Amino acid sequence: MADLSQEEWREQLEKDENAFILDVRTDDEVAEGYIPNAKQIDIYLGDGFIEEVEKLDKSKNYYVYCRSGNRSGQACSIMNSLGFENAYNLEGGFMNWDGEVTE
Repeated sequence: MADLSQEEWREQLEKDENAFILDVRTDDEVAEGYIPNAKQIDIYLGDGFIEEVEKLDKSKNYYVYCRSGNRSGQACSIMNSLGFENAYNLEGGFMNWDGEVTE
């Protein structure tokens, strides 16, 4: 897992042809806006989160975010323990995101 600043995360994501954006926030948070092309899997689903993550392609590079960066950091750690080699946490999370947003 790597913690990336907002700028590092965005720059790396833009250049990565093998990128997958993962939003680990709740449905209510996603309703307030999200990063385009993100797939949402709520980390609060517990075992359900792990079940859904295990269905994902481990060869992808995962750019993970939540509201503040805490839950996405936890998600990256879980993903690493499940065999995902490339999971990148967005430091500061979505509340500090100044890029494109879909509502």
